Amino acid sequence: MSINKKQILENHCYTTLVYERINKKLEASLSKNESENLIAKVLIQTSIEDYQKKGKNFYITNKEFNIKITINSNTFRIITVDKVIK
Repeated sequence: MSINKKQILENHCYTTLVYERINKKLEASLSKNESENLIAKVLIQTSIEDYQKKGKNFYITNKEFNIKITINSNTFRIITVDKVIK
């Protein structure tokens, strides 16, 4: 199965609780707008080779930003963002 990066970029969305989860996992205090801008920037700048689909989720890993984004492949909701351990 191929991954459609454009579809992910156009359809990714957020739940109310995910903003808190992003800040907790990244040990940050980003506003909703800052979180959304960070996610969008990472999704755009990450090459398709670093997009993976495992089970029901997409995993987007960007070493430049040192984060991994988990997105539900059915709803395109952001589930979490984790720091990449080098």
